[in-house]
Formats: sequence, structure tokens, C-alpha cells
Amino acid sequence: MTWDFSTEPEFAAKLDWARDFVREEIYPLEVLDLDHAGFRRLTAPLQQRVKEHGLWAAHLGPELGGQGYGQLKLGLLHEILGTSELAPYVFGCQAPDSGNAELLALAGTDEQRARWMHPLLDGTLLSAFSMTEQGTGSDPRQFTTSARLDGDEWVLNGRKWFVGNASRADFHIVMAVTEPDAPPHHRMSMLIVPTGVAGIETRELGLMNDPEHRNPVWSHCEVGYHDVRVPAENLLGGRGEAFALAQKRLGPGRIHHCMRWIGVCRRAFDMLCERAVSIDVHGSLLSEKQTVQNWVADSAAAIESARLLTLRTAWKIDQVGPKEARTDIAMIKYHGATVLHDVIDRAIQVHGSLGFSTDLPLEQMYRWARAARIYDGPDEVHRVTVAKRLLKKYSARTVPTEHVPTRRAAALERFRGQLDLALAAQ
Repeated sequence: MTWDFSTEPEFAAKLDWARDFVREEIYPLEVLDLDHAGFRRLTAPLQQRVKEHGLWAAHLGPELGGQGYGQLKLGLLHEILGTSELAPYVFGCQAPDSGNAELLALAGTDEQRARWMHPLLDGTLLSAFSMTEQGTGSDPRQFTTSARLDGDEWVLNGRKWFVGNASRADFHIVMAVTEPDAPPHHRMSMLIVPTGVAGIETRELGLMNDPEHRNPVWSHCEVGYHDVRVPAENLLGGRGEAFALAQKRLGPGRIHHCMRWIGVCRRAFDMLCERAVSIDVHGSLLSEKQTVQNWVADSAAAIESARLLTLRTAWKIDQVGPKEARTDIAMIKYHGATVLHDVIDRAIQVHGSLGFSTDLPLEQMYRWARAARIYDGPDEVHRVTVAKRLLKKYSARTVPTEHVPTRRAAALERFRGQLDLALAAQ
């Protein structure tokens, strides 16, 4: 299968603009002590500029208000946006809203798209994806949150865990068991739940990278749903289709995560290299120490390998769809998470106590990087997935395929005539 990552000049120019825009307009916002409301006020005019440059909501097609760039171009854009956790919001492609918009585009009715998706794309509404439950690990078959149809309303009960932006969202998309007697992967459905209805309880969670839950963009919550009632038409997709829909949502989303991680890595790498050429220790620059040179060389190779693997996966999704790229998607998740951690770790080490302090963004980047091995499925599960799919291509053999004596016997039998003629000629 041939492939290339060539980018036409018009889109390359957009990427150049985005790179300058993020550095000049968004980086300065990182050092201001903004709350969520203040951040939204300051970024509203920036969002308008992004829209004017045709880079707003790039994850959806033009008929839905996006740009229709495909996963490869999205990957290149997300590499730039990943350098600042504030940038995706300014470009209208932040999680969980981008994934929820894709879900609504994929499975929503015309009415649901008009009421929820289009305002979500415009940035006038915010959403949450309410899926995980504490204690179930990566196995959605253990979810207990349920919804039953009572007349023309769904009645929702249960508790969800680590729900992104639940307390700030205008609506949740909730995975709940609606078909308890169905096969495991067909028990759940998705419901659109406005946050203004009675019975929703949220508790803000402090995180390793945000212990006081003050991040201007992200929040995470434990959410209880107590006899929450929503109209029957708030069912998203068909009954029992939640697992399949979630897979379609999460697969391409991992591409975006992994390319944003490359952006984080590049920023940490720049800090590492700048420090290395700036500090003199024991009579020579850090950049002249072999260990630091190894860190630079290993980091550069790791970043490029993760980038190429991720871009190839994005290209493959564009060519044959996410289902055919499942092995590649799982591979980039655990490989990218490891690269992310290691590059930031080396950058902290070369800065010493300064890197450990809050005077640099490295410590915050490091704490958030630890979550990369957990969200969107723990790395251990993705490794198992890759191994199982790769091993299916192989069959058990009593004698190894590459067994030299066996191969020699077969080769002698195959070429016996020619060998005999050669001996006779001697």
C-alpha cells in the first residue's frame, strides 16, 4: 500500500498561520489566572479570527459547519494545537465537544442536530460525554447506570465517574443500560440529557495536574443521576447501539490525542535543548555532556517515530476507515503515551529544580501526561488488542518455518537436478 504525507501549499499556509497564532495569541493566556468564564470572554474574539481563517471545527464536514479536512490534515493541525492545552478550545475542536459533535452528526436526528449539534459547533453550547463508571476499569460491560422507558420519557439512574466538563456543560450524552437482557455489547444506549433537568448531582474532582479544579478549560466530575427524566426522543441512535457508537467516536479521537501529544513533546523538547545550550556546569555546557546529548538524540527519534506512526494511522483512516485501522489506532495510543512521558521527564531533568518548580510549565505537563496512559482505554488493554490481532496472522507449527535443517532438505530436493548437473560437469 503506497502512502504519502504531502500537504498542498494552501493548507501548509493555514498551518503556518495556526502555528504563529497559537504562539502569539494563546501562549500569553496560559500565565493569566483566568477562571472558566474569564477565559471564554477573552477567547471569543480569537475564535472569530480562527473562523475567518477557515480552521474552526475542522473535524466535521462542510455540510455540518466544519472544514472536512480528514484525519491526516486534522493530525497536522492538532500537532500545533497540542502545544497549548488552551488552543483546541479556541479552534472549536476541544474534547469532549468535538467527539460529541461527531456523534450527533453520525447518529442524531435532524431535530437533535438543530438543537444540540449546531450550537455545539458554533461554540454557544458545551457538552459532556458521560460514560465511565468507577470500579469497572476498561470494561463497559460492567456499567450499571440504567434507563427505563416510562411512557414517553426515559428515567435515568446511576453514577458516572471522571466525566469531563460535566459541571460546565449544557447537556450530557449518557451511556446507560436500556436492554438488560441483550448480549453484552448491545445492552446500552445513549441519551441526550440537558443539565437543567432535576435529579443531576455533580461533584468536582481534583486531579493530579489540577488538584483545586481551577483549570479554565477542563473540569472533571463524579455525576449522579437520580430519577432523571428526559423525553423519549432524546435517544441518540438506536436502542442498544451505544457500544458501537462509542467505538466510532473514540477511535478517530485517539488520533487527535496522539498528535496533540506530539505538540506537547515538541514544546518540552525545545525547552530541553534551550537549557542544554544555556547552562555551563563543571567547565562545559550541558549540551556537551554525553548523557544530555543522548537525551536530545533519543527524544528527537522518539518524537519523529510517534509522529510518523500517528500520521500513517490518520492517513489509513482516511483511506479505509477506522475499523480497518483499529490495530494502528491502539498502537499509537500506548506508544505515544510513553514518548510523551519520557520527553517531558528528560526536559525536567535537564532543568533540575527549575523544571520541578511552577516557574516552568514542565511540571504541569508532566502531571497531565501521566493520565495519557489511562484515558481512552488503559495502555495495557491497547497492548493486548494489538498483540491479539497480530498473533491471529500466525499458525502453530511443530517445526519452525525458519528451521535451517528443514529448509536445507527442501532446498536440496528442489534443486537436486541442477546440483547433480553441476557435479557432473566438474
